[in-house]
Amino acid sequence: RRAAASPAQDAAAIAAALAAMDLVALRHRPVSQLSGGERARALAARVLAGEPRWILADEPLANLDLAHAAALVRLLRAQAGAGRGVVLVLHDLATAMNRADRVVVLDRGRVVADGPPEAALAAALVAQVWQVEARWLGEPGQRALALG
Repeated sequence: RRAAASPAQDAAAIAAALAAMDLVALRHRPVSQLSGGERARALAARVLAGEPRWILADEPLANLDLAHAAALVRLLRAQAGAGRGVVLVLHDLATAMNRADRVVVLDRGRVVADGPPEAALAAALVAQVWQVEARWLGEPGQRALALG
């Protein structure tokens, strides 16, 4: 969080976060009246408004429709590009494969892979950890996971 922000700076950060999460039209609605996806976006906006140095998110794409999930991934990549640390917990292996710089795979609480997505999410490791036969389809950055 930035230090000693003025009320105007706070208001600008809040407005930017609401716009980034497509919530401007919902800004006066109580959280209790938001859908699950809207609530998830509101929580993300709350984090963004604080302008943190690090963003730590557990399943940030859960409850989001495809358009808002894609927008959030782009926004988080932009945050990383701006120098913020971004750490996500994801079960969406395709998103991790296509968008992460580094992937850490845990199996029952122990690290079994740590590295570039292509290495950490190799088909053999996916089979070992998730016990499914799988193969990656497509070109780098556009991969899909096909289960056998």
